[in-house]
Amino acid sequence: MKIKLGYGTGFQSAEVPEKNILKLLEPNEISRKGSPASIVRDALANPIGTPALRDIVKPGEKIVIITSDITRPMPTWDVIPHVLDELYAADVKAEDVTLVFALGSHRAHTEEEKKKLAGERAFSEIKCVDSNPDDCIHMGNTSMGTPIDITRVVAEADRRICLGNIEYHYFAGYSGGIKALMPGASTPAAIQANHSMMVNENACAGKLDGNPLREDLEEAAELCPIDFIVNVVLDEHKQIVHAVAGDVKKAHRSGCAFLDSLYKVQIPQRADIVLVSQGGAPKDLNLYQTQKALDNSKHAVRDGGTIILVGACQEGLGQKVFEEWITEAEKPADLISRVRENFRLGGHKAAAIAMVMERADIKLVSEMDKDFVESIFFEPYSELQSAVDDALAKHGNDASIIVMPYGGSTLPVE
Repeated sequence: MKIKLGYGTGFQSAEVPEKNILKLLEPNEISRKGSPASIVRDALANPIGTPALRDIVKPGEKIVIITSDITRPMPTWDVIPHVLDELYAADVKAEDVTLVFALGSHRAHTEEEKKKLAGERAFSEIKCVDSNPDDCIHMGNTSMGTPIDITRVVAEADRRICLGNIEYHYFAGYSGGIKALMPGASTPAAIQANHSMMVNENACAGKLDGNPLREDLEEAAELCPIDFIVNVVLDEHKQIVHAVAGDVKKAHRSGCAFLDSLYKVQIPQRADIVLVSQGGAPKDLNLYQTQKALDNSKHAVRDGGTIILVGACQEGLGQKVFEEWITEAEKPADLISRVRENFRLGGHKAAAIAMVMERADIKLVSEMDKDFVESIFFEPYSELQSAVDDALAKHGNDASIIVMPYGGSTLPVE
């Protein structure tokens, strides 16, 4: 059986004995509901756990809409016009509405980037600003000690509306929901306190209940209430296929359930060998991005098995702190110890890779220099076929294989 996996702008292919294939993981089929606009409008007309947005807000109230920054695929420009229509239907004035881009610990936007994210209409009608970690109000601490320090314009608002897209998050379970507020509109200290819990085994993709990191985040809504959310689910082409609106927790859970119906794929058992790709460019531009596919693949491989990670990584590692951590470590365990002691964005992905390395061997098919790849604890390959042949030689001719062509999206479950 010929397997083709996305690699840069092309493919890597390998011949694999068909009898060894345990499962080929692809997104589940879903029925399309209509245009992005009609999907969002329908969600707003049928909120989950709250009245309609127009029945919540009142004229004269200061309203903030918090949305994702430029590092996220959230199509704010498609969603916010319909949110504004709801607000205006309640006689809210445009001058009382502020769109806040949740930076987390990322860089500030240019004015052109703000305009691109907000879309022409919102950018011209309402204030559009970045969150500011240097101007926050302390609203209390969670039971786990995480400081809830929220950017002033959000903390002082009368009403708070969160936008976001829902996808799997490798330690918060899912994106979306409360994450626009916390950690999105918070501070590096708050992110450090919360994200250091990523080493807990229950802090993993697809898990909400019992996930200490997610539960810590959601306590923020008790200290800084969210009045309404609008979250969307995107297909592999980043088009809106589903939307939910309403209560920060109930609507979010409904959106997560839909995501599961699309991207959570049942496997009969964990395999000896997993072949996984991000799907090619631009998702495999560097190792920092390709890591997402690796993390999902850990749910498909047995302990002691082999993961063959396919990603061109034409731009190398892709993030400064990530590069520092992974090149400074003498062994993978050093990265896990380091993130426990001092969580840093970028470094956390190096630690996440190390956590997978504790359970499985990882062969990396990429364009990076082989000596360099070895120095960061991967087995280097330039061709998928060679990696497959070596994995079969190690695990035997009867080794079971799972193939994940869209590893960044699909989540294997037993």
